[in-house]
Formats: sequence, structure tokens, C-alpha cells
Amino acid sequence: MDYTKFAEFAPTDYAGALKKEHFMDCGMHALWQNMPRISGPAFTVKLNAGDHLMFHAAIYEAPAGSIIVADSGSMDFAVSGGNVSAIAQKNGIVGFIVDGVIRDIKEVREAKFPIYARGVMPIPGMKKAILPLNQPITCGGINVNPGDIIVADEEGIAVIPKNEAQSIYAKTKEKVEKEAKISLEEWEKAHRQKINEMLGKA
Repeated sequence: MDYTKFAEFAPTDYAGALKKEHFMDCGMHALWQNMPRISGPAFTVKLNAGDHLMFHAAIYEAPAGSIIVADSGSMDFAVSGGNVSAIAQKNGIVGFIVDGVIRDIKEVREAKFPIYARGVMPIPGMKKAILPLNQPITCGGINVNPGDIIVADEEGIAVIPKNEAQSIYAKTKEKVEKEAKISLEEWEKAHRQKINEMLGKA
């Protein structure tokens, strides 16, 4: 499957075909400005709070083209730094989605490696807990399964169920192409009429 095609559309475009439970909460955001939109299959990581061993293992296990999606279980310890990001980038990982914090954001920004997380923290975690990789997790307040398609940009993070990915893409493409043919004047006329009808009913 061509996973890059899903980045043709923004998370806001997918909002017409996906329900709220497929969008991460607003606390998950881009950690540097003008970050490009990314898309790819989720390689999931569940961590014990304060321990990042399996995240570091994931940069060597995740296939090229994937996005590492992690539930860190903590806001007190960074799961990733500049070197980890650089190795992931070298190995073809598209980006990180971390429900938690990272560090070395200056290095990450200079390397232009996409990371979405809740923030930054200088203190790193430990490396002790061995857990299975690529299992169902919770990230950004929603469920994420291995292989689900991630689409992330400044508008938010959409998680497209892997078994519905093609149909969701097709529905979104059709909607975007249809809306592109409507001028602002036409949209305003229909919108005004709709609002006036709703106000009349009220």
C-alpha cells in the first residue's frame, strides 16, 4: 500500500469520514513550527512510566515508512533525544507520535524530524522494562492498533483504522474534490440559507 498518499489530505479533511474517537486530543501537537504533514502505518510502543527501553528498541524494529506511536505513561521523563531521533530518521522512520515528552528539541528541529508529543523535558527515563512491541495501545486519548494509518499535521492527528483505510481515503478524496469545485460565493449562499433555516426552526 502507498501510505504516503494519505498525506494528500489534512486531518480536517478526514473529519468527514471518521468519528471523534479516531482523532487524538489537542494536547498532542507538533514540537517545532512548520512541520510537514506526515502519514504512515503505526508501529506501536507501550512503556512503563519513567522507562524508555522499548522505545529505543523500536527505532531498530520499526520498518521504514512507519510512524512510531508511543504511550509513555509519564510526563516526567523524556523517552527520546537527539541521537534516537537521528537514528530513526536514518532508518527511514517517518516520525514519532509520543503521548508524553521528549528532549533535545533543538537537535530534532535542526534535523527536521517530525515529532508530535505533549511537550519537552530534559530528564531521560530508565532502560529496564522489557515489554512486547507493536501491540494495541492508547495514545492521545484514543485506541491505536499496529498498522493503523496515522495522518498528522498542525491541524491534529487522525488515526485511520487499517481495515478501513482504502474506503476512508476514497470517501475523503471524493469530498475534497467536490468541495474544490464550489466557489466561496456559492458556499456562502448555501451556508446562509442553512443557518437561516435553522434559526427559523429555533
